[in-house]
Amino acid sequence: MTIEDLVGTYNIIGSNQDEEGEAYKGTLTLSLDMNYRIKAKWLINDTYEQTGSGFFQDNILVINFRYKGDDHNTYKGVVVYRCINKNLLDGFWSEKHGNPLYLGEEQCFRVTDSKKLLD
Repeated sequence: MTIEDLVGTYNIIGSNQDEEGEAYKGTLTLSLDMNYRIKAKWLINDTYEQTGSGFFQDNILVINFRYKGDDHNTYKGVVVYRCINKNLLDGFWSEKHGNPLYLGEEQCFRVTDSKKLLD
């Protein structure tokens, strides 16, 4: 698999980095910058936007992300995806100030047409 294979939009389902593991869903859009680094944009629960950048090697995608919280503070973290194939990514993530006893989890499924798969 090449980095170009990852470009596109994915529906995501995940769980948060806390004891409850609260579920969420959304979309992830991956593109490439001029240096062939991954650019990522998440839209979580149709409300929260996160952005990030990262790199790809040996079917592992690593993205450093950031977003503004409801309290207007900027939060940062890292997500690591195992690229099962170009249509399926399986990942885990952690925020800098998240609960260190837990990891968030996320699965991504490529959108293959203009209709969202998880609606």
